[in-house]
Amino acid sequence: MEIKINDDFDLTKIINSGQCFRGKEIEENIYRFITNDEIIYIRKKSDDAYEISCDERAWNKVWKNYFDMERNYKEIRKQILENDTFLIKSARTGRGIRILNQDPWEMLITFITSQRKSIPAIRSAIEKLCILAGNKKTTDYETIYTFPTIETLSELALKDLESCGLGYRAPYIYKTTQIIRKGEINLEELYAYNDEKLIETLKIFPGVGIKVANCVALFAYGRTNRAPVDVWIERIIKNEYEGINPFNNYKTNAGIMQQYMFYYMQVNKK
Repeated sequence: MEIKINDDFDLTKIINSGQCFRGKEIEENIYRFITNDEIIYIRKKSDDAYEISCDERAWNKVWKNYFDMERNYKEIRKQILENDTFLIKSARTGRGIRILNQDPWEMLITFITSQRKSIPAIRSAIEKLCILAGNKKTTDYETIYTFPTIETLSELALKDLESCGLGYRAPYIYKTTQIIRKGEINLEELYAYNDEKLIETLKIFPGVGIKVANCVALFAYGRTNRAPVDVWIERIIKNEYEGINPFNNYKTNAGIMQQYMFYYMQVNKK
């Protein structure tokens, strides 16, 4: 099936923007994304034409929301302040990034895993976890494993989690899984929470501080006003903004601006 996308949509940049760790360019110009049991392969044909592996129903039901297609990113980039020179060049570099609307369970476990890990190390740990406890699926391109369900992950022993390279995060994930399995917190109910209640609830989980909570809020619950601050963003605030948080200028788009800055730092590492 062929679709037209007239807004920002760069699959390489999305994959490397630090928000999803299972997206992959599996062959030249063929990209794979997976969410729950759904898998899509996308090939860019021209500037605005893409060939996708799913049917129209799956695109409309799953992937349009996943890729945040109701939001106009070209217009958002126009809202950057004229004197915000660092963000202007960051958005120019990151043009094509979109905030993905991902599964809360997967994002919670993923960003607990992400602490003090590089992007390749996060990908490796998550992939090992999927192979260990996910469901095996075979496509025309590859064999792939889905992200483990709450039930499946709750059956793993701590040593099983440690075997995936999770290190000190393994007990956090083990305890988090038990909290959810017992019904103490329902991740679906969190969609209805206001920002403050959402963040405070996420911080109940072991190993979840404000940075991880903001990542889950942004990449799972669509709270684009949340701008996670990691070491890269801290460095930007200190060196480019004299220690003053620039995201206050961008309100509901703060998280999108953060992604431009984060990506800029990834491609300009010194």
